[in-house]
Amino acid sequence: MLAQLKRLGGDSLLYALMNVGTKLIAFLMLPIFTAYLGKEQMGVLENIDSFTSMLTFLVIFGTDSALAFYYFDTKNRELKMSFVQTVLQFRLAVAMLCLLVAAVGGEWMSLLITKESGHGIVILAAMVTLVLESVITLVLTYYRYEFKAKKVVIYTVIRLGAAALLAYLFLRMWSEEVDVIYFGRNIAAGFIVLLLLPDLFKLIRIKVDKEQMKAILKYAAPLVPASLAFWIIATSNRFILTYFEGVGSAGLYGVAVKFATVITLLTSSVQMAWRPYTMSIKDRPDAKKIFSKFYLIILLGGIIGLLGIATFIPYIFKFMISNPEFHSASQYIALLSAGTFLNFYYLIISVGLFIKKETKIISVYFGAAAALSFVLNVTLIPLLSQWGAALAVTISYLFATVMIFIRSQKTYYVPVPVGKMITLFLAGMAAMGVLVWIHNAGLPGYYLVFPWLFFAAVFGASRVLKEIKS
Repeated sequence: MLAQLKRLGGDSLLYALMNVGTKLIAFLMLPIFTAYLGKEQMGVLENIDSFTSMLTFLVIFGTDSALAFYYFDTKNRELKMSFVQTVLQFRLAVAMLCLLVAAVGGEWMSLLITKESGHGIVILAAMVTLVLESVITLVLTYYRYEFKAKKVVIYTVIRLGAAALLAYLFLRMWSEEVDVIYFGRNIAAGFIVLLLLPDLFKLIRIKVDKEQMKAILKYAAPLVPASLAFWIIATSNRFILTYFEGVGSAGLYGVAVKFATVITLLTSSVQMAWRPYTMSIKDRPDAKKIFSKFYLIILLGGIIGLLGIATFIPYIFKFMISNPEFHSASQYIALLSAGTFLNFYYLIISVGLFIKKETKIISVYFGAAAALSFVLNVTLIPLLSQWGAALAVTISYLFATVMIFIRSQKTYYVPVPVGKMITLFLAGMAAMGVLVWIHNAGLPGYYLVFPWLFFAAVFGASRVLKEIKS
C-alpha cells in the first residue's frame, strides 16, 4: 500500500509541475508574440487557435473518458491495446478530414475565421498541428494509463519548449508573421512523433473494429455538448468581435484573456486536491461544516486575489508587454479574471452533486450558460466592444455557478451563510470595478487604497471571519 501511495504522490507531483510549466511557457511567450506581431496578426493567431481548439473537441469527441473506462474495465492486455487502436483510428480520421478540408478550402476558412483572405496557409499549418497532436495526445494518454508519468512529462515539456523556442527564432530571424509560429509548432510536434514511433507502430491498425468503435462513441457522445458549451463561453467571442470590429479587436482581447487565465496556475492545484479531499471526508459527521468553511475561505481568497489583480496588473502588464499597441488590453484583465475564478469556484460549491452522483445537471447549466453567452456577446459587443465580451463571459460563468450552487444545496445542503457570501462577492466586484476605473481615469495611485478600505469594512461588518473560526 505504501508503494502505491508513493507512486500516486510522485505521479501527481510530476503532472502538477508539468501543468504549471506548460502554462508558464505559454504565458512567457506572450511578450515575445506581442513584440513581433501587431493586433491584427495576434487576432489571426487567436482566432485560428480558438477554431482549432473547437476542432480538438471534435477530434477527441469524449473518447478520452471512454478510453479510460474501457481500458481499465478489462485485464486482457490485447483488448486494452485494441481499444487504444480504435480511438487512434477515430481521432486520426477526424483530424485528417479537417486537414483535407483546409487543403481544399483554406481561403474560404480564412474568411470564415478571420474575416480576411490570405491566411489559408496558416490554417493549413494549424490543421497539420492538429493531426500531429492527435497522435501525440493519444500515445501520451496510453503512457498515463501505463503509469509512465516521466515519459508524459518529458515529451510534453520538450514539445512545448521546442515550439516556443522555434517560434521565437523564426519570428526574430525569418518573418514577423503568424505562420512561422505554426511552422515551429509542427517541427516540434513532428520531432516528438519521431521519438514516439516505436510505440506508435504498435498502436496503428488498418482494420476497424466496428463494435468497439460503436461502444466507444456511444459512451463518448454525451460528453461532447458540455465541452462545446465551455468553448462557446470561453472563446467564441473572438469571432463575434472579429465580425463586428475586425480581427485586431480579437487580438487585443485575446492578450487580455491570456493574462487573466494565469490565475489557473493557483486554482488548478486546489482543483486537483479538492475532489479527492471532499470524497475522503464526506462520511465524517462534521463534513458539511468543513465544506461550509472552505466555501467561505476560497471565496474570500478569490476576491482578495481579484482585488490584487485590479490593483497591480496595469503596472505588470506594461512591464511585460513592450508594444504600446496592446496596453489598453490591461483594463479588461480584472473582469476576465473574475470569470476565470467563477469557472473554478463552481467546482468548489458543487460538492453535493458529486457526492450524490448528480453531475449530469452541470452540463445542462453550462449549456444554458453557453446560449446566454452567445446572446450577451451579440448584444453587448456592438455597444461596449471588448468590455461587452468580458462582461458576457463573466456573467455566463456567474449564471452557471449560481444555478449549480442552488441545485447542489437542494441535493446536499451545506450550512453556509449565503447572504454573507453574496455580500462579500458584490462588495468585492464593486471594489474591483472602482480600482479599474481609477487606473483608467489616471487618478493618483493613493486613490487605490479606498476600494480596499471599503471591502475591508464590508468584510469586518459581515463577521465572516467569525464564521470561519467557529
